[in-house]
Amino acid sequence: MASKLCMPSPVCLIENRDRKLVVHREALQLLSGIHQPVVVVAIVGLYRTGKSYLMNKLAGKNSGFPLGSTVQANTKGIWMWYVPYPGKPDQTLVLLDTEGLGDVEKGDAQNDSWIFALAVLLSSTLVYNSMGTIDQRAMDQLHYVTELTELIKSKSSPEEDSEALEDSAEYVRFFPSFIWALRDFTLQLELNGKPCTEDEYLENAMKLKKGNSREVQLFNLPRECIRMFFPTRKCFIFDRPTNRKNLHRLEELEEDELEPEFVEQTRQFCRHVYRTSKPKTIPGGHIVTGRLLANLVETYVDTIGSGGVPCMENAVLALAQIENSAAVLDATGCYVELMDQRLELPTETLQELLGIHAKCEDEALQVFMARSFKDEKQQFQAELMRTLDQKKEGYCHKNELESSKHCKAVLARLSKELEDRIHKAFYSRPGGYQDYFNDVKNITVQYHQEPRKGVMADAELQQFFKGKEDVGKAILQSDEALTEKEKEAEDAKARAEAAERENEIQRQKQAEMEQKLEDQRRSHEANIEHLKEKMEKDREKLLEEQNRVMESKLREQHIMLEAGFKKHADQLNDQIGQLKKQCERMKKRSWFSGILDFASLILPGFVGKALRR
Repeated sequence: MASKLCMPSPVCLIENRDRKLVVHREALQLLSGIHQPVVVVAIVGLYRTGKSYLMNKLAGKNSGFPLGSTVQANTKGIWMWYVPYPGKPDQTLVLLDTEGLGDVEKGDAQNDSWIFALAVLLSSTLVYNSMGTIDQRAMDQLHYVTELTELIKSKSSPEEDSEALEDSAEYVRFFPSFIWALRDFTLQLELNGKPCTEDEYLENAMKLKKGNSREVQLFNLPRECIRMFFPTRKCFIFDRPTNRKNLHRLEELEEDELEPEFVEQTRQFCRHVYRTSKPKTIPGGHIVTGRLLANLVETYVDTIGSGGVPCMENAVLALAQIENSAAVLDATGCYVELMDQRLELPTETLQELLGIHAKCEDEALQVFMARSFKDEKQQFQAELMRTLDQKKEGYCHKNELESSKHCKAVLARLSKELEDRIHKAFYSRPGGYQDYFNDVKNITVQYHQEPRKGVMADAELQQFFKGKEDVGKAILQSDEALTEKEKEAEDAKARAEAAERENEIQRQKQAEMEQKLEDQRRSHEANIEHLKEKMEKDREKLLEEQNRVMESKLREQHIMLEAGFKKHADQLNDQIGQLKKQCERMKKRSWFSGILDFASLILPGFVGKALRR
């Protein structure tokens, strides 16, 4: 379904209020309304460097995020604007414009660091916007990237993050792609007297120095962080858009009033972002929707506000709890809605109801599997199974009540003449019992011809006969046309027929119990099959994520080897080796057989039997 989600103008998502970050509830509600995957592009950089202009262009507008026309920074906190993703109707583009870093009026470096960290945590593409060239001063201004390991943790166990640069693979899993946007670039793109591309210019600026001195370490640190943490990097240069006197009118100017080179550079930038940006994911490859992004925003800001450090592993677990609980509710709601639509009570047989239940349960399971993630102990799937089984029993009970109600009405209608004759003592005469017997037999024949009586048809007929036992006996004993021996024979015959009807009802109950048992076996097998399918898809996502991390590390290893940094290359080789081992384990079927064995123990129903059949 094509995305029609579009905000008329940006709203504040995270406000920087008195040096404290506060989430705007209205913005969270807007974000939560996006059920599609979101591609999140965030821009960061020093204040008054034209960040907002690029974001407006990505939104396909000239204005929206305030550009400002003075030396004061306009954007405070993080502002959000979402629009349909160009060319991808099944996704939504979420743009985050951040407060300018290094604002002299604010003078709060810690606050700047948190803004930068949040932009990294929330985005799938991060644009770093700066003025001029990439020199040491520009790198020094990007010191925020060197602080990320202090502000963001990938694992909840401190020892696992102690050597962040050496074990940066975990960060690559959830860090965004990195784009460096160089504004008002005036130099010729040349290296050693030869023309070069923007990316070659960036790579040259990212080269490390050899040596172990404090000065070399400080020089290398921001470059190493960008190399090790971000899966990909790209560079764009922009000429000055217009002359200085018109800069304050930038959002009012038409394209033909801007420098042609700047216009084309902006188009290339937007095309690249649209073409290469991926939906936001969390570790494990689970794609983030607007609803999930809203939960992430709240989780991170709450953690920062309480003095903690955002941890991706903890955030994912918290999201899983929220989403899996909601997935159970969604799936249950889907099941009830479908059953109410498709089930016409009473059903002729229990099997008919169970057949409808099976289809509705399967669709509900698909709803659950689509939304749930990281339900590693299958506790939420087990909860759903129990809930749907209870709902099924409720429908079975309601089916019996409707059937009983309908059968009673049918019998009352068919036996009206019989009741009148009994009331008027019509059968209290010689030969009356035979007339009574024939009338009851005729009612039985007509009753059996009535359609859709339901599962309680035999039980209600038996109740009808029981209600007439005393009347029948009285008519039989008072019939002077019959001998005592004949009366005894008729009484024995009536008792035998009643016993046979009771036996038939018991056989029916036994058959229904077996049908329910078989349905539970079917339900469990269906749950196991859905779980297998989901785990296979999850494994594919993990392998895709793993391969992406490996490709990033292999690229860096190649660069390090060419530049003669053997120590760095060896460290990367160790990481690549570990990643390859993890991939091999994931490719083996035994990787999730243990989980399925565990699932067979905790999922309700006839698990063991179902698996062994």
